[in-house]
Amino acid sequence: MKNIFVLVLCMLSVTFSSAQSDKDQITETLLNYIEGTANGVTERIKKAFHKNLNLYTIDNDTLRITSGKKYIGYFKEGQKRDRVGKIVSIDVVHNAAMAKVEIDVSGMKRLYTDYMMLLKVKGQWKIIHKSYTHIDY
Repeated sequence: MKNIFVLVLCMLSVTFSSAQSDKDQITETLLNYIEGTANGVTERIKKAFHKNLNLYTIDNDTLRITSGKKYIGYFKEGQKRDRVGKIVSIDVVHNAAMAKVEIDVSGMKRLYTDYMMLLKVKGQWKIIHKSYTHIDY
């Protein structure tokens, strides 16, 4: 009986550490996006995004789609931006995840909310989709 109990505990700890590891990796991916866009480190932004990423928002009641490549082009190497981001939530199941990120752009008096969809591709978590909106304050 004791051996079964130890075996169950080991299995639970492996499951928990795997999930924790995935959350840690997702956090790292999101921080690559947040810090890369704030500090003009394009390699970190590229590392966070899947090559086929698209960004979606509503502009004047119309869906606007921007390719990830075009979005990355908005950031110049070493050029810092007035952006402070934080991870609000992460939900992960197996190899798929959803995250909510807030980006405060105080110079524009805007708070952006990003909804990120992530997938684990070849062992690495990548942002595959970003939908976003903002409120002025």
